[in-house]
Amino acid sequence: MSSMSSTPTAARTPVVVSLPSAAMWLVGTAVLAVLAYYFIGVDQGMTSVFGNNTVIHEFVHDARHFLGFPCH
Repeated sequence: MSSMSSTPTAARTPVVVSLPSAAMWLVGTAVLAVLAYYFIGVDQGMTSVFGNNTVIHEFVHDARHFLGFPCH
């Protein structure tokens, strides 16, 4: 015979985050997202902002196409 043992589980409690804290996280995340979007879109490849090399452009090339930036 097999006996089923039940293990006690703790009650789940929701995480309480204050409104100012949630707003700061939202603003911080939005700022980082805009900076990443700008970084991906700033270097056009043919006219490189970062000098004569296109390292940044090639590093984010597929992301540029995915986000709809024109290329070459």
